[in-house]
Amino acid sequence: MMQQVATVFGGSGFIGRHVVQRLARQGFIVRIAGRDTVAAAKLCTQGDVGQVVPVAASVTNEASVARAVAGASVVVNLVGILFERKPGDFQRIQAEGAGRVARLAAAAGVRKLVHISAIGADPGSQSHYARSKAAGEKAVLEAFPGATILRPSVVFGAEDQFFNRFAGLAAVLPFMPVVEGQTRFQPVYVGDVADAVMAAIARDDAAGRVFELGGPRVMTMRDVLGFVLEHTHRRRMMVPLPRALVAIQARLGEFLPTPPLTRDQLILLARDNVVAANAAGLEALGIAPKAAEAVVPAYLARYRRGGARQTVFGR
Repeated sequence: MMQQVATVFGGSGFIGRHVVQRLARQGFIVRIAGRDTVAAAKLCTQGDVGQVVPVAASVTNEASVARAVAGASVVVNLVGILFERKPGDFQRIQAEGAGRVARLAAAAGVRKLVHISAIGADPGSQSHYARSKAAGEKAVLEAFPGATILRPSVVFGAEDQFFNRFAGLAAVLPFMPVVEGQTRFQPVYVGDVADAVMAAIARDDAAGRVFELGGPRVMTMRDVLGFVLEHTHRRRMMVPLPRALVAIQARLGEFLPTPPLTRDQLILLARDNVVAANAAGLEALGIAPKAAEAVVPAYLARYRRGGARQTVFGR
């Protein structure tokens, strides 16, 4: 029996690495489709020789997407951006790119398509990010009605840009700046998101459905910062920042190659990022979500004075 082929767009990224590992364990030939083939090549050790293969592709390029999905039975699209390097990037990548992957996957006879979106995808949002995510979902389901849409909240794990970012700030700043302290999040473990991808591939009842993925605990931004301070053993006063000041900082930050905060992200920060009351979630896919308390302290230990050694020798 021939091995099935799975193409993972964005497979060398934070979530993608976990998805690639699971697909390889299930015996798939895995194509990691993306622009950074060097990063993808580092994942070749996740499978047997020749099982995990980097493929140069961009969701904005028709021919490269067509080559990447040819002969695949499963396609997973994890491509997303947090800010635009050029005006229109959200639309090109998260809306048009998502639709392109779905359309060409359908034309290639792909059996299962899993598309990663985000909680907060909303065609009526003031945020370009949220509108492009909603447009991407619409384009995917129009081209591939049996696709499964997964909308995670903030994703955490050892290499995340959430808890790690705040822990890094706590290590260097004399206080913790608070932006939109009452906004609620439902952090979800990266391994659970990867398991949800695998469940969507395996389960016929996931076809054509949307799942919102969140962990077992809802946390406000102040809760998140307090959690970080507790597990990095740092004492810092939390100082709320005026919205007008943050807006100026966000505008200026957009001139940096990697802005710490953009005006579009500031819009998103004003809105709760939690699983909707009527939404199907991880439990509907047979997954019991892991709590942040069970995972995060281990990788935040390196931000303590003296590093992770304090885990052994005490404070």
